[in-house]
Amino acid sequence: MSACHAPADMPDAAALEAAGTTATLQRYAADYPKGPHDQPQSMCPAFGSLRVGLRMRRTLTLLSGSACCVYGLSFTSHFYGARRSVGYVPFNSETLVTGKLFEDIREAVHAQADPAALDAIVVINLCVPTASGVPLRLLPAAINGVRVIGIDVPGFGVPTHAEAKDVLAGAMLQYARREAESGPVMAPRAGRSELPTVALLGEMFPADPMVIGMLLAPMGLAAGPVVPTREWRELYAALDSSAVAAIHPFYTASVREFQAAGRPVIGSAPVGHDGTEAWLQAVGQACNVGQSSIDAAKQRVLPAIRGALAARPIRGRITLSGYEGSELLVARLLVESGADLRYCGTACPRTPWNEADQQWLVAHGVQVQFRASLEQDLAALREYQPQLAIGTTPVVQAAKQARVPALYFTNLISARPLMGPAGAGSLAEVVNAAIANQARFDQMSEFFGEAGQGDRAGVWQDVPQLRPEFRAETRRQVIKLMKKRKAEEMI
Repeated sequence: MSACHAPADMPDAAALEAAGTTATLQRYAADYPKGPHDQPQSMCPAFGSLRVGLRMRRTLTLLSGSACCVYGLSFTSHFYGARRSVGYVPFNSETLVTGKLFEDIREAVHAQADPAALDAIVVINLCVPTASGVPLRLLPAAINGVRVIGIDVPGFGVPTHAEAKDVLAGAMLQYARREAESGPVMAPRAGRSELPTVALLGEMFPADPMVIGMLLAPMGLAAGPVVPTREWRELYAALDSSAVAAIHPFYTASVREFQAAGRPVIGSAPVGHDGTEAWLQAVGQACNVGQSSIDAAKQRVLPAIRGALAARPIRGRITLSGYEGSELLVARLLVESGADLRYCGTACPRTPWNEADQQWLVAHGVQVQFRASLEQDLAALREYQPQLAIGTTPVVQAAKQARVPALYFTNLISARPLMGPAGAGSLAEVVNAAIANQARFDQMSEFFGEAGQGDRAGVWQDVPQLRPEFRAETRRQVIKLMKKRKAEEMI
């Protein structure tokens, strides 16, 4: 899905104030500070919240927004493996202006609130309903025992789809925390853990929670639920954990709910040798584990990680960028694998929970750019001339056009185990194979030459004929226009 191109000043400030939307946007501005751009440069942010809801059991998600936006979001969701329908409450100018849209949403929620099939209904306002102040906060908190959660996820208020996951996860944790404070709640499907648990914050490779559980076992701890969760009752178990590991460091709203529940939050993750050692120490101290048990956990895993890194080294100059939020963790693993990493750009913000990662990378000679724009990622590509560019789709495209091997971060890098011994060396095969493809890029470039570039682009029946006289005339006209504009500026 392409980036949202709605103007940053689309909603009128007075209208938002009257509609009660200002407080929500102010909270988003504090939780998710913007970077050099007012709108996201990745896919529509609402996809993040939609993804969280669609992956949960007994949860229905309804979208309120323009039909084109809903089409794009539903298409992308099913492309990424959603196995259930996306609900939609349509509207037109009349229903939006008169308030009938809110009544339609409330009617749809009542119609779908079946406690036999659902634990929760999530309603997501997209850009237009948010800007128009459709008041989802006025929906009932529950209908027939089915929880109702309404959130606003506008492209002009949430910088990335990764952070939009936190918008919904945080809202659900707040609801679940208040339920737990009010009385008994349901236990997890597999029952409560006999050991103190560490909740894991952020979507990750399916094997990583199991690996983390193995790392924690020598300290008498267990891995708790992964937030965003796959079921409502797991939210209670997450809140019941002894500590929270902010594997993805941008879940600001979720962290706020865990802190309100009195749970300490640990940043970074067990990646590589140094990262695993520091993480085990931080987790053990947060959970009041004795130093001897912490040392035993380190001794059990660190030699294996060191051996795995040495056995599968990465050799080559690399730039890295992405918008998933795990970019700094991958960067650490690449550096410890021996890669000459020059640049790490992430669309996500700097937070207290990725500070240690940032400091470690800078100490190892890596330029770290938070809230990185496409322009900054491309500038790093030109400056450092890497042997491999790992990045978003447009970065990969630009690199390949420049005859540089490239890998798409989301599908080929972040979708791999990163934690503990399983993560050590996991990137070597794909990264080294990509770097070794340089000869193929050179051969393809030499074969195709300048075909399909510049004024040779498109479909031609005959060989394109250059018209230097047309270029000269166009150049003359452009220079004339620029001089005219400069003269007008001086008046």
